[in-house]
Amino acid sequence: MNATRLSHTLALITALAALASLTALPEAAQARERHTSVTGANGQTATRNVSRAGGDVQSSSTGTNGQTRSRAVDRSAEGTTATVTGANGQTATRQTARGDGQVNSTITGPNGQTATRSVSRSADGSTATVTGPKGQSATRTTTVTNQQ
Repeated sequence: MNATRLSHTLALITALAALASLTALPEAAQARERHTSVTGANGQTATRNVSRAGGDVQSSSTGTNGQTRSRAVDRSAEGTTATVTGANGQTATRQTARGDGQVNSTITGPNGQTATRSVSRSADGSTATVTGPKGQSATRTTTVTNQQ
């Protein structure tokens, strides 16, 4: 089994496990851990470990080459912080704040550059502005009209 096929098999098993776990969830999600291991015909193994508690998620995946990648997500009513660490140890982080029709996100890449996305929503429509690491920006405005 080649590495691509093994990767797809791991993704399929993970998706099926997630789907199966949804049918057994009580009203409030419980803290839980999941460990998945897939071994191909050539004996190479890939693993994935996931830990969930409330809205928070910690996960790591180790490929057949032994390289590990991880993701940590901390969720609350006010926002979310997600950090991804690549096999080379570099990290990227997204911080999102929510409140009163506003959603503001800042993404920081492994080289320290940042980009932002700000969205403002109301009954009349929404405005979203994305600003890149060099200050360039684009804005999209959507207006709601009454149709009768």
